[in-house]
Amino acid sequence: MNSVTTEQLLGALKWRYATKAFDPAKKISTEIWQTLEKALLLSPSSYGLQPYRFLVITDSATRAELLPHSRNQKQVVDCSHFVVFAARTEISEADVDRFLRRVSEVRRIAPESLAGYRRMILEDIVHGPRARMAHEWAARQAYIALGSLMTCAAILRVDACPMEGLNPSEYDRLLHPHGSGYATVVACALGYRSPDDPYARQDKVRRDAAELVKEI
Repeated sequence: MNSVTTEQLLGALKWRYATKAFDPAKKISTEIWQTLEKALLLSPSSYGLQPYRFLVITDSATRAELLPHSRNQKQVVDCSHFVVFAARTEISEADVDRFLRRVSEVRRIAPESLAGYRRMILEDIVHGPRARMAHEWAARQAYIALGSLMTCAAILRVDACPMEGLNPSEYDRLLHPHGSGYATVVACALGYRSPDDPYARQDKVRRDAAELVKEI
């Protein structure tokens, strides 16, 4: 079985950067994009609930509409694939039951065996104190998926740029029908860097490990 070596992994992470200029003529192949989509689906989330969805915006007219609501950052229109991460605005019992039906189906176990797990989830994010911050909780899960996507992209030598510089309410107006139950939290442009992007040649700046990593 082939595996990524430690040197290859660190090399990919050192190679990646928040790409400011994409080559609009260079597109991600179908095979690689399908792999990245699968990586998104395999991203971890709390309880395994996946309280989000990913909108892959390929339509050029829609991207052009999003551009002025993205601080006119050209990555939106020049990248190969543009992904908008939307998180649930609330978590309902129906959401939990839909998830548990899927668990029962995939693992071939009786739904009744999941009663304790169902109760734990409901007491936490549906009826518990965290229910009031359900969208914020869901957004954190979406950011986990974003990090996973960017890491996998780097390993495959696909450039990416996470984008918070956007107007979520305008994105929602254009992408999410009223009452959809989802709201935009972040986006990610993916493709291949332009040879003219000066940021690609800059040294990566990070704090010293001793400042960030503490062993106790």
